[in-house]
Amino acid sequence: MRIVSLNAWGGLLHEPLMRYLVDIDADVLCLQEVGRTPGVQGDWLTYRDHGVELMQRINLFEELKAALPAHDGWFLPFARGDLFDGDRRLFSEFGLATFVRRTYPVIGQAAGFVHGEFSTDGWGEHPRSRNAHCIRLFDYNRGYPITIAHMHGLRDVIGKGDTPARHHQANALVDLIGQVKQEGDRLVVCGDFNLLPGSETFEVLGKLGLTDLVTSRGHGDTRTSHYRKQPRFADYMLVTPDIEVIDFDPVAEPEVSDHRALLLDIR
Repeated sequence: MRIVSLNAWGGLLHEPLMRYLVDIDADVLCLQEVGRTPGVQGDWLTYRDHGVELMQRINLFEELKAALPAHDGWFLPFARGDLFDGDRRLFSEFGLATFVRRTYPVIGQAAGFVHGEFSTDGWGEHPRSRNAHCIRLFDYNRGYPITIAHMHGLRDVIGKGDTPARHHQANALVDLIGQVKQEGDRLVVCGDFNLLPGSETFEVLGKLGLTDLVTSRGHGDTRTSHYRKQPRFADYMLVTPDIEVIDFDPVAEPEVSDHRALLLDIR
């Protein structure tokens, strides 16, 4: 089974992103920062926030669905806020997307907020709401289930250090996983956590038997050249000891976002 986790950066690097996600042929794609603008046609809108402007694909989720016809897809927004077509203001949804190859049936799932709640009329103040998605698949070839969860952790303008909100977020993620995972299931947890490697979040997740593959295997960078700040940790992939890791790679090339894709092959 191949699992890929990636912050898609709103599709800003659209052409290489789409090509990579098709060519990598993952069984499970756990994507953060994916948008959808129902009822609006076109390619690009602009996100504006305190002097920052970023181009966003108008309907990245729908484009991914069309490009991945062998997969089922779920879109889970954390908010509906403003994007702009010139001076025209449009409401767009933003959040998580999960794609699963149909040869792996989804036999259980749960989604919920690990910080805040759904916002219908704006992105909200920082730290903004964040959600997570947990699925339970059955592996016909191996004859047993596996549980996979991903999260986009809250972003705090003061940095990536531990805060009470992040402590709550970690426990909320564990609670969400507990709604889906059954005793004896293999478990993978991944995403853009927006955390430093020494965060207490990893102690909380460690109670589920999870170990992070980024830091434990000596990888020091999960960002690309499009991200120019320090520190260069944001994304993580954690597994339980019963996961047989064939390969794990924070992918440096191609660059498809300001985050590296995390690619995990298991059996």
